[in-house]
Parts: sequence; structure tokens; C-alpha cells
Amino acid sequence: MSDAPGAPDVSLAAASKFVAASGLVVDEVTTTRVRGHVELNADHHTPWGVVHGGVYTTLVESAGSIGASHAVLDRGEFAVGVHNATDFLRPATAAQATVEARALHQGRTQQLWEVIITNTETGKVLARGQLRLQNVPLPDTTTH
Repeated sequence: MSDAPGAPDVSLAAASKFVAASGLVVDEVTTTRVRGHVELNADHHTPWGVVHGGVYTTLVESAGSIGASHAVLDRGEFAVGVHNATDFLRPATAAQATVEARALHQGRTQQLWEVIITNTETGKVLARGQLRLQNVPLPDTTTH
């Protein structure tokens, strides 16, 4: 996990219901890397019994957004996804998967992150994604 002052809680317990449903457990966050894992199972299935592609897309968006936001937190900003391209490479019914995100480009206004989702047991890549993000000011929470 991150120990940066002011960093939001990215634990599964603090996640929204939508993000929590993905099951992403964040193990490590730095300004250039996010590492986590997920237990893929029947809760993630399509009607045909394989993990839904939307789960992988959500994992890409979540891991990339966490890392990119962590990178600009000290500037009073966070990062929002503006383009998510996720490739589904191998079907799975159940697996523990490793989620690894790394920064490819970190500019003043935008960032580009790559996320690889791998079956932990076999080492085979299940999905990979590329997430472009926009750095934006943190919302003013004092007016709500």
C-alpha cells in the first residue's frame, strides 16, 4: 500500500460497491507502479461461464487510476481515465490473477499506463490494457 500523506484509502473495504465487486486487492502503490491481485470466480462470469471482459476493463481502469492519481497527489490533482483499451487474451473461469500497472508516460496534463493481468498459477496473461488519463484538480470538498 501507499504511505504518502493525504493518499486516499484504496483498500477493498473502502471501495465503492462497483469497484469492490471487481475484487481488486491493492498490494503496493508508488508513483510509477501499482501491484495487486484478484480472485476471479463465478461472481465475475458471463452467462456462458467465463470471466466477463468488463471485469478486466474495470481492473485496468482501477489500477491505472490509482497509480496515476498517486503520482499527482502532491500537486493537488488526481487522474481520470479518458481512454481505456483493454485486450482480452485468454478466457478464464476461475483463477487468482496478478494485476500489475506501470506508467509509460507521465506528463504535466496526461499520463499513459499499461496494465497486465496474469493468471498467478500459470503465468499466462489473461488481459492487457492501456489507459490514458487526464490530470485534473482535486474537487473542493469544503463546499459540499
